[in-house]
Amino acid sequence: MLISYLLSFIVAMLIHELGHLAAARVCRVPATEFGLGWGRRLIGFHFGGVEYKLHALPVGAYVRLDIVELQRRPLSRQVLVLLAGIIVNLVAAALTLGTPFGTVNLLLAATNLLPLYQQDGWKCGMVMLRALLRRKSAVVEWTFTIAGSGMSIALIAFQALRHQ
Repeated sequence: MLISYLLSFIVAMLIHELGHLAAARVCRVPATEFGLGWGRRLIGFHFGGVEYKLHALPVGAYVRLDIVELQRRPLSRQVLVLLAGIIVNLVAAALTLGTPFGTVNLLLAATNLLPLYQQDGWKCGMVMLRALLRRKSAVVEWTFTIAGSGMSIALIAFQALRHQ
């Protein structure tokens, strides 16, 4: 059972990042790197201008986007690229409801929506705040980061305590 959840988690992370990559392609935002895992690189190859890498520790995944180009896109396209991974996870969860894969996709989508530092929800909040203010504001961005992270941790802790 544990193995099915671990494999589901790896595949869910992979499709999550592929969602970001696909949306970036549609919005003409260049991506230079796609990685699964962290640590020492085990294998890699280039395809379509992107370097694909598999790392030693299969925890986490990422797509390295050209942030300057992303920020040049309209707000709706920025949000689409940033939320595409969550959308893919929600679709996968709906299609596989009641399975370990469905559960993991739902959890991955839910946690990525949180305004926790470096999660997709936080990134969307930052681009929306900047668009709303029409500029960057260190005070607003730090306040959002600290408050969002604090609320996210409190929500996770509350849920954990509730299910004990």
